[in-house]
Amino acid sequence: MQNLIRQYANEPVWAVVGASNDSRKYGNRIYKTLRTAGYTVYPISKREDEIEGDKAFASLLDLPQPPTVVDMVVPPYLALEIVQQAKEAGAKAIWFQPGAEDAEAIRWAKANGLDVIEDCILVQHVQSPKGDSEIAR
Repeated sequence: MQNLIRQYANEPVWAVVGASNDSRKYGNRIYKTLRTAGYTVYPISKREDEIEGDKAFASLLDLPQPPTVVDMVVPPYLALEIVQQAKEAGAKAIWFQPGAEDAEAIRWAKANGLDVIEDCILVQHVQSPKGDSEIAR
């Protein structure tokens, strides 16, 4: 798992499914942390048109480019549909935040060639694509 974390933590293009404007929610904290660190990060939300002033997308299939990593900040019952959509959108990895994991979605992702990470990106060392590093908080 550590090899996958190292491989994907610094990939520059992410999508955060479950992004939110509520600063108390992890979907907001993760989105802002990645954006501030210099990542290209797309907020995915069916409830919001904008997240932190940026255009939000209703689906991974609506993105202007494929995300390398899809960060999951959603209830587990939504995970399988989103993982399948991530594969169709061209993602390489699914990053499940604690509480978003779903055994069926994880099995499907692995069986269909997606790498799976189960960890919180906020506790990982985040390095911007420009080489600057910071600890996500």
